[in-house]
Amino acid sequence: MSGSIVLALRLITALVLFGFLGWALYYLYREVHRQSASIASRRVPGISIAIRHEPGKSILKHFSQPEIILGRDPGSDIPLMDDTASARHALLSYHHTQWWLEDLTSTNGTFLNNLPITMPTVITSGDEIRCGGTSLTITLSENIIVEPTLRIGKKP
Repeated sequence: MSGSIVLALRLITALVLFGFLGWALYYLYREVHRQSASIASRRVPGISIAIRHEPGKSILKHFSQPEIILGRDPGSDIPLMDDTASARHALLSYHHTQWWLEDLTSTNGTFLNNLPITMPTVITSGDEIRCGGTSLTITLSENIIVEPTLRIGKKP
């Protein structure tokens, strides 16, 4: 009789362990899907910026990153070739599902549609930004969505 009791206890223990393993795998599966939904909700829509340093000459740049620095500094995302622009003049950032323009305490100020910016302001497609003598026209691309890439176990 004791042999059959030990066998029954082993079977019950095995069932409990397999049940725990199944629960743990189900929980991990749910967590991965929750995280992927969270990452998918942080998509950044593309933005195109037409830069006019001189009348008649225009350069078009496309961005899909959440922050864009405008300034005279060569490390800026949009380097401004203008002596009246500050090294770090303005910041375009995407948060709360909108693009925002912020003046980074520049010497000559940042203008949005010929109005000075004193606090972060929401921008829309067709807005014109002026940093010193450089004008920039914004085009928001709602149909271009760039998803962040997730690399696990792979070297870039």
